[in-house]
Amino acid sequence: MEKIDPTETAAPSECERCGKPLSLCVCKDITPINNKIALLILQHPQEQDRELGTARLTTLHLKNAILRVGLSWPSLEKAVGQPVDPKRWAILYLGAASAATLPKDRELVLLDSKAKPIDDQDRTLAGIQGIVVIDGTWSQAKTLWWRNAWVLKCRRLALNPKQRSRYGALRREPRREGLATLEAAALVLTRLGRQPEIETALSESFRRLLELYRASTRSK
Repeated sequence: MEKIDPTETAAPSECERCGKPLSLCVCKDITPINNKIALLILQHPQEQDRELGTARLTTLHLKNAILRVGLSWPSLEKAVGQPVDPKRWAILYLGAASAATLPKDRELVLLDSKAKPIDDQDRTLAGIQGIVVIDGTWSQAKTLWWRNAWVLKCRRLALNPKQRSRYGALRREPRREGLATLEAAALVLTRLGRQPEIETALSESFRRLLELYRASTRSK
């Protein structure tokens, strides 16, 4: 009688596409959007949250998006995998700057080397071709910032969102402007590329993920 290896017949415990446990998978109906503004997500190796992380889910929604996991890359060009102009890219990083000092009427604010809002925000933002988002805790983001000197060649962009993150009490954020990677990407790509469909699609996936997560924790 032929022996059957149980590992060959066992059902997979997670989705091969999004990496989530099957009970939290929301990627089945995702149709990638052709985003005008390119997206690069740099994920700290220790931030690969299997259940509530949103980096991989974000890239599934977008045709022009890349996820890199690591601590350092020689240049933006190496991280993206093709020639790019760093001055036409912006990296989301508030750093030591305070959200209280940002203009109240702007959700996207470009900062200078001293973390002060630059002049002529609209004209400079209009020239941005790509966005770098760091996926990790505040301390992990700081590590990635200092280990990649090329980030200083990019524009520095801070978020001043009108709404708090949907994470709510599921994740404790030390700052009000702390958003999930998915929320941050949706906000920037929607505003800069004027593609409201991006925010709509990503927000719906995030809502469903959190809904499934809360249901699973209640059942446990």
